[in-house]
Amino acid sequence: MPNALLARVAVLFAAGYTAAALAAATTTFVVGDDQGWTIGVDYIAWVKGKTFNAGDKLVFNYPSEEHTVTEVGKNDYFACAGGSALSNDRSGSTNVTLTGAGTRYFICNIPGHCTIGMRLAVTVAGGGSPEVVTTPTGGVATGGRVRPTMGSVVAAAAGALIKLALS
Repeated sequence: MPNALLARVAVLFAAGYTAAALAAATTTFVVGDDQGWTIGVDYIAWVKGKTFNAGDKLVFNYPSEEHTVTEVGKNDYFACAGGSALSNDRSGSTNVTLTGAGTRYFICNIPGHCTIGMRLAVTVAGGGSPEVVTTPTGGVATGGRVRPTMGSVVAAAAGALIKLALS
């Protein structure tokens, strides 16, 4: 009986630790770093070397009313068209939580801004290789940084605790 109780405690501990570890593993990315969301930043270069995961946050900082953060589909991204926007904000500080695997597309919908480079494609990792986004000028945007996850480490530790408790 004591072994069963110890096993339950080990499972509850591991589950709690896993949730805390996963919450701590999220990253907040300030788009464009110190320059923010503005004209003249190479967002294709900014994305290189970064891996984006579900739960990560994008923070767009920009002068209110001078720019927009407009989420669009892939075709509208390449066409710099915001007419069928999925979302649109011009508050000056837009926070986006990345959910699920796939590529998310953002443009500035102020006339002319997207066409001179104010657009961002972010691939959220999961299930397969990240999509490579090539701009009409030939630039490539893809996530590439590998960040270890805690889930597999915690699962192995939980398994070891359960085996210990049952022996």
